[in-house]
Amino acid sequence: MATQSKDYYGALGVKKNASAEDIRKAFRKLARKYHPDVNPNDKKAEEKFKEISEANDVLSEPKKRKIYDQLGYYSDQIDPATADAYARAGQPGGGFGGFRPGAGRGGQQEVPFDFSGFDFSDFAEGGARGAPGAGGAGGFRDIFSGIFGGGAGRGAERTGPQPGTDLEYQVTVPFWTAIRGGVIKLNVTRNESCANCHGAGRLEGSGPCPQCKGSGQVTQMGGRMKFNMQCPACGSTGKAQAVCPACGGQGVVNRVEPLEVRIKAGTRDGQRIRLAGKGNAGAHGGPAGDLYIIMRAGEHPVFQREGDDIRVVLPITAPEAALGAKVDVPTIDGRAQLRIPPGTASGQKLRLREKGVSSAANEAKRGDQIVEVKIIVQPPTDLKARELWTELQKLEPDDPRRDLWKQVGS
Repeated sequence: MATQSKDYYGALGVKKNASAEDIRKAFRKLARKYHPDVNPNDKKAEEKFKEISEANDVLSEPKKRKIYDQLGYYSDQIDPATADAYARAGQPGGGFGGFRPGAGRGGQQEVPFDFSGFDFSDFAEGGARGAPGAGGAGGFRDIFSGIFGGGAGRGAERTGPQPGTDLEYQVTVPFWTAIRGGVIKLNVTRNESCANCHGAGRLEGSGPCPQCKGSGQVTQMGGRMKFNMQCPACGSTGKAQAVCPACGGQGVVNRVEPLEVRIKAGTRDGQRIRLAGKGNAGAHGGPAGDLYIIMRAGEHPVFQREGDDIRVVLPITAPEAALGAKVDVPTIDGRAQLRIPPGTASGQKLRLREKGVSSAANEAKRGDQIVEVKIIVQPPTDLKARELWTELQKLEPDDPRRDLWKQVGS
């Protein structure tokens, strides 16, 4: 995610008070215009697509959008509580009270920090001794990089909320289910929030926390500066905590969940369905990821689907091809009558308008059925049939290979 100030609203061409639906519509319109599939080998279009995708990722999620609106930028390393504190302090960005995005080492996102709880006495004493850099390894930069770069204190374990990961499943959908719609059932293996500890990963024990002695805070030293922070052992509760035996402290357990997924009529092969919050559960109370179902449409012995069109190979007799005829053709709705023009050649394609698949995106639109004619010539079964074919050959002596030999040349 970006760590510098970007105008996400401007990228999507919407106002700051735009609704979630306005943002969704704006992104879809621009995505259709700048998608790499529509603009192959166009670097500018590719960069524009990345820009609007990043903007949509932030503005379409209420929590991310709130952080962006409060700070003017967004980073996964900033939680909503930090953004609220930053906004209440009236910091529009920059200044000593809040660190600018990208100002830290390695371009890490830095966050607002409150100095009110610091004890500067030891630091001041070090300064009084007058040597430049007397703070040694405890200078501001080293302290803050330790705080923001790797958590509080050396070796501290990250126990804050962590979002769950997304899951992706490929599902083969029967041909007729993809055409007409329906419901499919599948079993999804995913992480769920531990019911024993409610996703916290820890259980409250008896007595005070041995690390903070029940105060809920511990003192950390940074060179000559010391400050109080939330106790990592008890999460500032001040009570002893034990690792949950059911999840081993992870806050999540592995489960197989049966799901029913509704398939919309006209669903195409490769289409993705997103089920929000059905991915892996987040650790320590973090939000769950999403589940993406990728559709693989099954095949049919007669009908071949290409987008919203249906293709059928139709056998006809030589007399039908020569004289023309009206024949019944199978369709996904049942059958339809097709006119075969006189002199139709084998391999010729005829079209039945709006006899294809209803579009999943627009039910008012429907594809066509493309009928490929295949002339079937049966060998004569008796003497009378052979005589008729011989007579026909005499009546129509034209050589169909005449033009072929002309093109061969000498």
